[in-house]
This record gives sequence, structure tokens and C-alpha cells, in this order.
Amino acid sequence: MTRAASDDPPPLVVAVVGAGPSGIYAAEALTQQSETPVDVTVLDRLPVPFGLVRYGVAPDHPSIRSVRNTLERTLEKTGVRFYGDVAIGVDLTADELRDSVDAVIYAFGAGSDKRLGIDGEDLEGSIAAAEFVAWYCGHPDVHPDSTDRPTAESSTGADGTSRLEQEHVTHLVSTTTDAVVVGVGNVALDVARILAKHAEELAETDMADEVLDSLDHKQVTDVHVLGRRGPAYTAFTTKELRELGQIADLDLLVDPLDLELDTSGLAVVGRDKVAARNLVVLREWAERPRGRASRRLHLHFWTRPVRILGDDRVSGVEVERTALDADGAVVGRGEPWVIPAQLVVRSVGYRGTPLPGVPFDDGTGRVPHAEGRVIRDGGFSADEYVTGWVKRGPTGVIGTNKSDAVETVTSLLHDVDDGALVPGGRVGRLTALLAERGIHPLEMDGWHRIDAAEVELGRSHGRVRTTLAHRSELLAAAEADDQAAVQR
Repeated sequence: MTRAASDDPPPLVVAVVGAGPSGIYAAEALTQQSETPVDVTVLDRLPVPFGLVRYGVAPDHPSIRSVRNTLERTLEKTGVRFYGDVAIGVDLTADELRDSVDAVIYAFGAGSDKRLGIDGEDLEGSIAAAEFVAWYCGHPDVHPDSTDRPTAESSTGADGTSRLEQEHVTHLVSTTTDAVVVGVGNVALDVARILAKHAEELAETDMADEVLDSLDHKQVTDVHVLGRRGPAYTAFTTKELRELGQIADLDLLVDPLDLELDTSGLAVVGRDKVAARNLVVLREWAERPRGRASRRLHLHFWTRPVRILGDDRVSGVEVERTALDADGAVVGRGEPWVIPAQLVVRSVGYRGTPLPGVPFDDGTGRVPHAEGRVIRDGGFSADEYVTGWVKRGPTGVIGTNKSDAVETVTSLLHDVDDGALVPGGRVGRLTALLAERGIHPLEMDGWHRIDAAEVELGRSHGRVRTTLAHRSELLAAAEADDQAAVQR
């Protein structure tokens, strides 16, 4: 790839909207090449970076969460800056952002959830896995301050209700004995595992104090996980599945009849090694004699919810048996029964939500694009790109975002090479615009102070770290040294 030489070529000024893995991997891909000088600002509406690595990976999975150390190194690079606590659609419009930089890469993820589409889904006690995960990870949206300002990104659930009004999760968890989790992916297993574990088994994690306190008061005895298809079609990994078998004082209950494979299931297991390994684990559990543990985790395959029962709050879930028709679609077989429950967590997928001023396809829940180039008004937008879940949908693992970001950045650099995207000497324009608005973004030095405050809080409680869950706590920690300097 050749480009015209210049004594001092102006850097390409790029804004990345979203400081999760996809956004930070995009910044990494931009800075790893040397042919086009770049100046990158990664923005996030939250005061802290790392997105789902901080707020989506279960706290009892520290090895996965540690990927943030790699992401942090990218944000520390020369030519990259982090601007937290800046909400596009509130502090700046998308058009204002575009006018202040040469190119924008949207990486704001998929913060909402897919619906089940059954009666009773809006009852008190029926919640999205996205909300429950955000709660136990200490996300400020689910642990709001009374003075929290509105945000435009991911501030509403799929039902249109404000996530800032959903603090009832704590109450639900502490008043539930029987829970139903709908879905058979890793997130569903995370939810089931957190519900099934004793609080002391989570005491060494970085969970927020208020979350641990709530889990210490929970009364859950039975967790039911529902899968519409058979065991060959699960989406979880074997490692995640085996973790359930390592939980103390927990009986794992699987109906051996659910594990019998039809022709389709045999074909899947024959070509999918993960499915085959999962089946081995499940059959081992099915053969175990029922123990006398204080809690039970029930895995139901070929079972789907028909409706959620209850008056003011969930009291149960009516389910039915399922099968595959000639076309491989799931159909109901009838044979209904009711599983008692006071909590239903739907874990059937995340879904993107629109950002004001940015093209969005309501049907797919994604920003329309081709190879990462945003499509606006029927054609390619000259300066807009997209990566991550809001580009491809909520699929893959954390590492998938890296190759996805590389594809998008490759498209962007090709556009520079072809002259479709031209550096315009806009260094500093975004910073100046924020200053004019009186907006003071939280930068990496602020994050380092938050990081230190969380580590210190954890140590004071005999833990490695304790998450600060409220926006006010995060901002106070970020400003702590500056305030102390003023006082001195």
C-alpha cells in the first residue's frame, strides 16, 4: 500500500465511540500500522474503560477479566487518549463529533436484550440477563445515584423502561427461592452459577460490597435452566459447564431421557467437538445419585417457556416439551407443566440499541455496513465506520472483536489510500469543543486513581479488589488526588 509522501503529513484524527474490547482493539489496529500517522480518542459514556470486560464477564472469572491489562496498554499508547464520562447524543451530537474529527468508528456494543415474546414477560421478577449481569458486575446503570444524568447510549432496556429505574434486582435476589434462567449459553451459565453459589464462595471476587451483601441474604434453593433444543445444541463451552460441577453443596439434576440424541443431534455431536464434550459431562451428571445438598441446579432440555405466571410478581413459569420439525425448527409438543419461580432471567441474546444520529437497522439491531463502512442514506458514509457487536451482532468471544476491528480498520486505511478519507488537520478540535461545552472528560490518570481506590478498598476488606458501583463513587475517586492537592 503506497501513499504520497510529505515532510510532515497531518495525522488522521479518529474518534472511537465505545471503550470496550471492540473499540480498544480498533485503536490498537490503528496504532500498530505506521504508514498513516493517527491521533485516536476513545470515548465512553461511562467514567471507566473496558466495557463488557469489566461489566459483562462474571467476577468469579478473574483470568478472563484480566484481559483488561492488555486493553489498558493500548489506551496508554502515544497517540491514543481515553475520554470517559462523555455521552454521544447528550454531551455532543453524532454530527458534532464527526465535524471535529476525520473519521468516527462506532463501537458502542449491544447493551439491550432479546425478548421471549410470551405473556407475563413484563411481570415484576422477570428481568433480562443483561440487567442481572450488570447488577452483579457493579454497573452504574443498575446502581444509580439519585442525581444521575440521562445518557443516550444503552440507557433503556428492550421494553423501553429506563435501566436507571431497575434497582429492584437486589430485592428480587433476596426474596427468591426458585429461579428460572432461559437460555443455554455461557451468560445463562454465569447467571445460574451466581444464583447457585453461596456468598462466601464469591467473597474473594471484586464484586461491589452491596452486591455481596445482597447475595449473602439470598434464599435461592433451586435454579432451573431451560433449553429449547437438545443437549447437542447448547452454546456454552465445556469449561463453563464443568464449573457448575465444582460448586460445593449443589446437586446437578439432568433427566437422562433429555440426553438421548435423535438423528440431527448425532450429526451435530459427530462434527462438533465441544458439543461432544458437553454431552459427556451432562451424561456423567445424569448418572449421579441425587444428593442432599441445600441447593439444586436443574438442566431442562427440549423445554421452552410458554408463559410466565403471576399477578403482581412472577410466581411460576408454564413450560412445554419441544421437538424439531422436518425443517429443523423448534415446535411445541404440548405436555405443559409449571415450574415454581419468583425470578425469571431471560438469557436468549443481547441486542443493539440505536445511538441518536447514527444509522441503525431495527430489524437486525445493528448499524448497517459493508466490511465496517457505515451505510447511510443508501450509500457509504465517507467518514463513519463500525466494529464489534453493533456491527456483527452479539456473537463470538472477546477475542473475536480483535479480528473484527482489524477488518474495519483495514477498510478505513484503504479509504485513506484511495483518497476517499483525507486527514484534515483536526488535531485538538474535539478537545477544544468539549472544553467550550464545559465538559471535562475523565482521562487515564483519572482511571488510574479509580483503579487504586478499588484496590485499596478491597485490601481494607481482605480482598484483592472491590468494585465501585456508583458513578458518584467513581468520579470522586478519579478526582481524589486533585482535591487533596487543593486542600494541601
